Amino acid sequence: MMAVVVVAALTLAACSRERAGSSVKSAAERKPAPDFALKDADGRTVQLSDYRGKVVLLNFWATWCGPCKVEIPWFIEFEREHKDQGFAVIGVAMDDDGWDAVKPFVQRLNVNYRVLLGADSVAQLYGGVDSLPTTFIIDRQGKIAATHIGLVSKGMYERDLSEVLDSSRGVARVGGAVVSARVARAR
Repeated sequence: MMAVVVVAALTLAACSRERAGSSVKSAAERKPAPDFALKDADGRTVQLSDYRGKVVLLNFWATWCGPCKVEIPWFIEFEREHKDQGFAVIGVAMDDDGWDAVKPFVQRLNVNYRVLLGADSVAQLYGGVDSLPTTFIIDRQGKIAATHIGLVSKGMYERDLSEVLDSSRGVARVGGAVVSARVARAR
């Protein structure tokens, strides 16, 4: 009985912590996102540095990954909703079968963002991506603002993206209200 109570308490604590706010690091805590060069489905080389000046959601995933399949429709939606705000999603597929597995999967889901074929060397640059999905939110300066390992809620992504997009536009959230960053600093 005691074990059930402990598990329930830990579950509630974890859930309430997620609802409490975003997981975005302060600007001072952010580290540069490692640059890489990977190929897209058309054989073009894409570098992360090509996206400097944009907020990037960088998602390491695979076609066989159940939680990845849950997140991909959210990322399609985020790309559609925020692309005009200087935002981009980049999917890095870590499938051993390469494009033979990835291309039909991406076409079936009508993925509207850039998908690249991953490499272990790139995964190592990002701390040895050991779990899929692993997602990094990168700010306009090319620094990692948030990291999510495993499946997190769509709401968590929405809060994180909103915070990073808002902060890069010179606005901040104070008590749920959006104010200019200048006003937020004065408080």
